Amino acid sequence: MANLSVRNFVAGIFKNEAPKSPWGGGGSGGGNGGSGDGKSGGSGPRNPWSLPPDGRRSRSGPGGALDELLKRARRGGGGGGGGGAGIPGVPAGPTLYLLIAGALLLLWVAFTSIHPIGPKERGVVTTLGRYSGTLSSGINFTLPAPFQMVETVDVTSVRTEPFPKSGENLMLTGDQNIVDLAYSVSWYIDNAADYTFQIKDPDETVRATAESAMRAVIATTSLNEAIGEGRARMEGQVQVAMQKILDEYNSGVRVQSVAIQKAAAPQQVDEAFKAVSAAQQEAQANKNNANAYAQQILAQAQGEAAEFDKIYEQYKLAPEVTRRRMYYETMEAILSRTNKTIVEAPGVTPYLALPSLKSEPRPDPAQGGAK
Repeated sequence: MANLSVRNFVAGIFKNEAPKSPWGGGGSGGGNGGSGDGKSGGSGPRNPWSLPPDGRRSRSGPGGALDELLKRARRGGGGGGGGGAGIPGVPAGPTLYLLIAGALLLLWVAFTSIHPIGPKERGVVTTLGRYSGTLSSGINFTLPAPFQMVETVDVTSVRTEPFPKSGENLMLTGDQNIVDLAYSVSWYIDNAADYTFQIKDPDETVRATAESAMRAVIATTSLNEAIGEGRARMEGQVQVAMQKILDEYNSGVRVQSVAIQKAAAPQQVDEAFKAVSAAQQEAQANKNNANAYAQQILAQAQGEAAEFDKIYEQYKLAPEVTRRRMYYETMEAILSRTNKTIVEAPGVTPYLALPSLKSEPRPDPAQGGAK
C-alpha cells in the first residue's frame, strides 16, 4: 500500500494531458477538420501563434513545469484516489501538516535521545536541569530534550597552564629577596560531574590555585634554594597544596605535575645579583681553603703528639738515658747552625779574635789544635 501511494504521488506530479498537435488538440474530429482559427472546438488545427483559449500564453521549459507543479500542490487534495484537484496520493489539508509534524518529531527524538560517547569522554546527564547521572563510553540512550540533556566532557586530555603567560612573574622569597619565577601546571579532569557543576570557570580556578600555592611555598624558601637545589622540593609542595585546595572545592580536577622552568633574579638587579653570587662563591672557596689548612695543621700536631707519647714511654723506662739523649739531640740541633771554637789545652787561655771568627770558614777537625 505504501509503495502504491508513492507511485501515485510521483505519477500525479508529472501527470500531463495527452500530447497534442501544434495545430490543435484533435478533439473528436481527429485534428483534420475545423476552421483553423484556434478558438475552440478542436474540429481543426489551431494556429500555433494565436493565444490559448484562456487568453494567456503558457510558459514552456522547466520553469513552466515547476510553476504548474507548485500550483497543483497549493490547490490541496489528491488526484486519483485522493479526491480533489491536488497532487495524487498526498493527503489533503490538516492531515498533511500532521504527517510533517510527526516526521519532524521523530527526527528530534532520534537526534536528542541517542548519544555516542567516545572512549576518552564522559556524558553528564541532567533531567530538567538537575544532575541525574554520568554516561560512560559507547552508545547511550536518554529521554529526548528538553527532558534530559547530555553534556560531553573530555576526561583524559592533559591540560597545561603556563605561568606567566607573558612578562615577568615576581615573587618575594623567605629571605626578603625577589625572584622571577616561570613554571607550568599540568592537570586533567578526574570527576566529570564535579567539574561541570561545582566550579564556574575551571581554567581560571586552576590558575588562581596555582598562583596562591606557589607564592605560599616561595614565602618559606630562600633565594639560593629557589634558584638552586630547592626546585624539586618546591614543585612537590606546590602540587600537594594545589590538590588540597581543589579537593576542598570538589572541583573534579587532578593535578598531574608542576614544573619550574626558570628561577632567577629580576632583570633590573641581575648584574648586582651576579656580583653578589660571585662574592658568595669566593667566600665559600676561601672558607674551604681555610678548612683544608686547618685540617693539615691539626694532622701535623696530632702526629707530633703521637711521637712525643712514644718518647715519653721510653723516658719512663730509662729516665737518665732518655734525658741525656734528648739533651744531645737538642744541642746538636742548636750548635749545627752556629760557628764554634773548641780549645782542648788545659790551663791555656789563647787570644781569640772573636769578631774575625764570624767571617772565617769552619776549620777542618782533622788538622788538630784549635778548631
